[in-house]
Amino acid sequence: MLIRTNSTDKLRRLMDEQRREEELEEKRMQDVMLLLEGLARREEPTIKMIMDCLYDVGTMNLINKKVRYRPLNRIMKRAIKLPKPAAKVVLFYWFRKNCPELITNWLRGKVRF
Repeated sequence: MLIRTNSTDKLRRLMDEQRREEELEEKRMQDVMLLLEGLARREEPTIKMIMDCLYDVGTMNLINKKVRYRPLNRIMKRAIKLPKPAAKVVLFYWFRKNCPELITNWLRGKVRF
């Protein structure tokens, strides 16, 4: 009977230790998300410049892929610059709302074995 109690105690200690480790991991990943949110607020101009570059490259690649007719291709490349200011506002709003969590989850996946 004494042996069974010792193994039960060991199992309970292991479960408690595992629970504490999971709580610590969750707390630290929450800290990472808060840090990323702060980074997004502090580095707003940098993020907007990055999104501006990605918008230009992405729209050019999309037009080149979908519009093969040369004259129409050139017209589309000029026309796509018109909605750019509105797109930047929407992209930045989406970034601030979603990217800290997406980056945190991606980083968590990188440190799990």
